[in-house]
Amino acid sequence: MTAEQQDRPADRHRRPDGVTDATVEALGKLSEALEAVEEARGSLYAFHRLSGHADLQAGEAADMLREAGHAELADRVETELIGRNVIEGRWTFQLVEEYDEGYYATFRDLERAARDDLAEGKPHLFEAEMKEDRRTRGRRHHEASPD
Repeated sequence: MTAEQQDRPADRHRRPDGVTDATVEALGKLSEALEAVEEARGSLYAFHRLSGHADLQAGEAADMLREAGHAELADRVETELIGRNVIEGRWTFQLVEEYDEGYYATFRDLERAARDDLAEGKPHLFEAEMKEDRRTRGRRHHEASPD
């Protein structure tokens, strides 16, 4: 195998025959959208963790208020705030579950179905072709793939 043959993207990152530029661009845009959904999901999990942590801290604060002689305020924190739903009928874990099982799962499944139907399931074709366009062939740290 020649050096030129070795310095090409892995098969999983090469466009299948018959796949048009427009299709690669559309799949790239859908992949980019999924990446935004992944980032939003991470933010939702951060919100979930931070809200839970705040609830536990509020419990500690109520105990401290009670010990400092502020029983009435401690009672209000315990009854009005601690354990309260963040939105009607839901704690944050329920928001995470609904997001994961609904919107996120649907988005992820449709992105995969589009790749399966249009590009033999190959991921990141748009980015792989961008890499090929931008890298300097034959230069160290510009290789097409690790090996």
